[in-house]
Amino acid sequence: MIASSPSILLIAAIAGCFVLQPSRAHAQWWGSRTPVDFEECADSAEKVAAKEARTTALSECNAKFAGRRKPGGGYTYFDFMQNRNFDIAGPNPTPEEQRHIDEQYTAYLDSQRRSTIAAAFATKQKQIEQTSLKSETEKTPPVTGSISKPLPVARPAAADVKPIKLTNCAQHSFSCDWPRLSESIKDLKKALFGSSSPSKTAKRS
Repeated sequence: MIASSPSILLIAAIAGCFVLQPSRAHAQWWGSRTPVDFEECADSAEKVAAKEARTTALSECNAKFAGRRKPGGGYTYFDFMQNRNFDIAGPNPTPEEQRHIDEQYTAYLDSQRRSTIAAAFATKQKQIEQTSLKSETEKTPPVTGSISKPLPVARPAAADVKPIKLTNCAQHSFSCDWPRLSESIKDLKKALFGSSSPSKTAKRS
């Protein structure tokens, strides 16, 4: 027997209510009062008994609210792509605030690109300088040959050496009296034997 169209519609409506009932109960785990920001949502999620359900509830809070409360009032939004915080008026950025965040991210990417290019250029320049220095070193011939020796200093002949007169000697010391005594002996020999030595005189006679 084929059911009438009104009966089919009634059965489908009842089945839909049973299907949607768990979803609605899951979506309203925070209770009768809808949370206004992440902190309030997280407080409600902590009251969920089951551990897995509590973890799921916290994830929903994080997806629902992007901003976090500031101690002095207002909210802040952390953009992990820029590793930077932005002040916002409410628990989620407004379209104007989101546009400003996106503009700052574009500028951030441009700055990162310039820094990367500058670092690569500096590395390349250093490699070129090292290669050039190595090439110049290989072209320069090594220094060879013996090391020149200093010229010998001429010494005076023994005949040119004159006795050094000692000055500032202690009185009646041998080192000072001996030169004078030697000169007296020479004078005495000249007076007795003349300028020629006794040995030469004996040979001539």
